[in-house]
Amino acid sequence: MAEEFNQDGFFKIDPEAHLVGDSEPFEYFPGVKLWWHSIAAIKRPMMQGMPKSFMETLEPHELKKAADPESLLAAMDKYGVDIACLLPESMMDTTGYTGRFCSNGEMAKVVESNPDRFVYQPNLSPIKHKGVKNTIWELEYWAKEKGAKVLKYYPPEDTHINDLDLWPFYKKAEELDIVLNIHTGFGWCAPGKFSNGLPMYLDDVARDFPDLKLVAFHMGYPYCDDLNMVAMAHKNVYVCISLVVTWALSSPRKFAKMLGEALRWVGPDKIIWGSDDPGLHMQMACAVRGFMDFKMPQELQEQYGYQDVTDEDKRKIFGENLGRLMGIDISKRRVPGIKTTVPLK
Repeated sequence: MAEEFNQDGFFKIDPEAHLVGDSEPFEYFPGVKLWWHSIAAIKRPMMQGMPKSFMETLEPHELKKAADPESLLAAMDKYGVDIACLLPESMMDTTGYTGRFCSNGEMAKVVESNPDRFVYQPNLSPIKHKGVKNTIWELEYWAKEKGAKVLKYYPPEDTHINDLDLWPFYKKAEELDIVLNIHTGFGWCAPGKFSNGLPMYLDDVARDFPDLKLVAFHMGYPYCDDLNMVAMAHKNVYVCISLVVTWALSSPRKFAKMLGEALRWVGPDKIIWGSDDPGLHMQMACAVRGFMDFKMPQELQEQYGYQDVTDEDKRKIFGENLGRLMGIDISKRRVPGIKTTVPLK
């Protein structure tokens, strides 16, 4: 099965592979208990309707939480994911801002253990609670000293996306030519404040910082239409299908409409794939398998005017679009033993 994924010809870059770290020292905090409750509850909307035929292809360990980077690398090899942008979980709101699940320093050690497959993705959240000046210093450190090209911001644990206090941070990220991955839509996990990530807020940021590369995670769900209109209007806003791509398997009509609308409004050059793998590697399996096999139902093409998803679209969405933003050479695969190349445009 690994050969099936690896020989598909799609160079894959995952912008959302999580390092959750060890939350056990913080589990006495009510917020941490609430966060884990939310994580468990997410399984229902994601898994309901998952085909039995797909579940039978998974190995037992892929259904269990694994924090070690070796297991992530094994999943990447199996499913043909060339590069993962490692994202350390902050979630400082769950601890009353007294500690974080995984530090950027811990993330860096993992990246430096295998820099051909892993990429720095410092999580600079929470910006306002840490202080904008402190965050700008850290931003400059990662960009200038470590060469980081992509960073993450998670508004639900901090403030709303278009809080004017964040403007100096956005300006510095624009100056440094950073790709800013930003959570949009509901927060999914309490106690984060869901309304902080409303995708319509990106309109203000994109307008004032037109050269800042903004990648909106989770398609802004459930406000996908709002995000599509913002991304249509602003050349620097990209739509990422991380997490919701799971529905390509478990709720294919729902996903078909979401992707069909994004392709209509935004186009295949501004859509980015992602897994949102939390250390439960069936999520990566879902993201690769679901999108690789996805076909726009003929009925929806006729009813809504959606275009079918071509191999060229998939090539762009799986890795070419993000590779272009980050300056990554995708002409040769990085999965061991894979020689398939893809053309650059």
